[in-house]
Amino acid sequence: MLIREATPGDWPAIWPFFHRIVADGETFTYPADLTETEGRDLWTQAAPNRTVVAVDDAGTVVGTGKMNTNHLGNGSHIAGASYMVDPAHAGRGVGRALCAYSIEWARAAGFRAMQFNAVVETNTHALKLYESLGFEVIGTLPEGFRHPTEGYVGLRILHLRL
Repeated sequence: MLIREATPGDWPAIWPFFHRIVADGETFTYPADLTETEGRDLWTQAAPNRTVVAVDDAGTVVGTGKMNTNHLGNGSHIAGASYMVDPAHAGRGVGRALCAYSIEWARAAGFRAMQFNAVVETNTHALKLYESLGFEVIGTLPEGFRHPTEGYVGLRILHLRL
């Protein structure tokens, strides 16, 4: 698998799984009825931030990640990131590779830590992955997320010292 900078030409491959994940309403705090233009504007990052794609050996985009400064001004030494894996390619290490890539990006860019602001507590696969890479849950916003089947659940805040 190759992880590389996303290009505008990658968006048509990202949008179908991005749209499905957002519309399912289980893991992201984005509006479920997000338009393609709104999704692209939210996901694609301008330098010095980044948007990347994970591409398999056949050249298929199997996942994407965005990496950014989590806070501005005097908090700009903290990085953030988000990831989406095409459900058709789940369970193959794509999410782990994207997360590990973003950690290395943040270290190389001089960030002191990474913070994930809103990991839905029912997203147990993501939480296990992040914890296996050294992230710690530092808090939970009770009932911060309205899950479509589980009702109001917490949003976890995670931290990794770089």
